[in-house]
Amino acid sequence: MDKYGLIGYPLGHSFSKAFFTEKFAREGIDAVYENYEIEDAHALLDIVRNTPELVGLNCTIPHKQAIIPLLDWLSPEAEEIGAVNVIKIQREGDNIKLLGYNSDIIGFSNSIRPLLRPEHRKALILGTGGASRAIRVALTHLGIDWKMVSRRKSTDILCYEDITPELLQQYKVIVNCSPVGMHPHTNEAPLLPYDALTPTHLLFDLIYNPTETLFLQQGAQHGVTVKNGLEMLHLQAQASWEIWNN
Repeated sequence: MDKYGLIGYPLGHSFSKAFFTEKFAREGIDAVYENYEIEDAHALLDIVRNTPELVGLNCTIPHKQAIIPLLDWLSPEAEEIGAVNVIKIQREGDNIKLLGYNSDIIGFSNSIRPLLRPEHRKALILGTGGASRAIRVALTHLGIDWKMVSRRKSTDILCYEDITPELLQQYKVIVNCSPVGMHPHTNEAPLLPYDALTPTHLLFDLIYNPTETLFLQQGAQHGVTVKNGLEMLHLQAQASWEIWNN
């Protein structure tokens, strides 16, 4: 029986395990998906060696960058982003090769693309952490200029106080890559002049719990197109499956 899994720390509730367990049952696939909670990324090598039936892994925080030196090959997207969240395991006898991919670009691009309109030429990316890396690359590939927003201002990064109603007339797409508004802190939202939003704006939140964050609620009140990160997660998971089985 083929085995797949997720490495990260801590894991807690895993979307990936629930998604693939349900997929295997629904489609009659003889496979299992396990969580591997590891503090040190180097434990990946022991897991791969000691689990010969392991075909592929997803990788989540804090190991998306730490595992890169342990891999034998990186896809161009993973190299550009500097992070890996899908590992394909190739075995030929005792020879094992680990191939690194990133499905974030696929998931985000395919989720936001149907909502984009001609006026969506510039985007604000809220948050500068690991989650924003793929979003920056994806927006560039989609032909959208972007600026990052953080709590601390620096040369190339805006701070929230810089986001004026006038600025929002230029930047019609806002992507929340920060954890602000995530369960259990559902009464929080990024500090923006929400009254300046119009129906020409698009708000995308990588958070999917709750399904409608305060960020999205405030956008919807002004007729803004809004979307959460749930479809992106599904598209990423499906992309993982295609990577492992092609």
